[in-house]
Amino acid sequence: MTDLCEHLFPACREQAEFSDEARIDWLRRDRWISLPQAEAALGRLEDLLTYPQRGRMPCLLLFGSTGMGKSEILNRFGELHTAQYDKRAGLTTMPVVVVQMPPQPTEEEFYTELLLAMNYAEFNLMPLRTLRSLARRTLAEFGTKVLVLDEIDKMLAGSPRQQRIFLNTIRFLTNDLRIPIVCAGTEDARIAVLTDPNLADRFAAVELTPWRNDHALRQLLASFAGLLPLRSPSDLDTSAVRQRVLSLTAGVTGRIFRLMETIAIAAIRSGREMIDADSFDEDDLLLPLVSMQVIAGTQRAMRRRAA
Repeated sequence: MTDLCEHLFPACREQAEFSDEARIDWLRRDRWISLPQAEAALGRLEDLLTYPQRGRMPCLLLFGSTGMGKSEILNRFGELHTAQYDKRAGLTTMPVVVVQMPPQPTEEEFYTELLLAMNYAEFNLMPLRTLRSLARRTLAEFGTKVLVLDEIDKMLAGSPRQQRIFLNTIRFLTNDLRIPIVCAGTEDARIAVLTDPNLADRFAAVELTPWRNDHALRQLLASFAGLLPLRSPSDLDTSAVRQRVLSLTAGVTGRIFRLMETIAIAAIRSGREMIDADSFDEDDLLLPLVSMQVIAGTQRAMRRRAA
């Protein structure tokens, strides 16, 4: 069958020979796909990793709509710089520490999450001063070069006093450890950082913008045509497909990937084994809720025009 799948990238042709259920399982698994904005953001993160220590370290804010791939970029950065254990020296190094902000933006919760991210478990019932000291010491001992705080907009769930304390904590850590701090979140994250002028002055900002009907989207859909383990060539390089994808996803990266996964699984189960503009109009597709809302709105508009 491999010879019949020349429309796929060579590395993906083997998957097309799998059973239907194996192909569906493959489609549902997480995998890193190189995208222009994501690679540009990774490049900025890599620059911070090699930055020499100085009194006022540069920091970075990565922001964009929910589903634009911020967490995936940060996790990829962390995976590229995982912790290493030197058996000879008996030391662990962790150049990048990625922390997800806790639902309650208190100092205690934050330092607890930070220590958990560094695989520290023995800190039950520690007072705040001890948690803070332990987190600082562990970051220094691990040789951490970049501290990453994901979903920083969660800090807005706290009171104005808690928000000020947390912003002071970020400034304190970057001053004390002399390492860059990366924050990521939605537009609210940018607004939160801007509330502290002294902190905002240190942050460069990278925005992940939605996809548009341009050459970059054509390249993305062409990549799907070569990646998805379908046994017949898909027809994705059409204006109708691009417009349909954008209308159903608003150009949000995560929604596009979920949509294409759903369409591909439907193509496998139906035996159609390809995707074209008609694939997006199947009545039994289990689409993301935002896509279903778009379809419902279109149908209502069509009924109004018919009436």
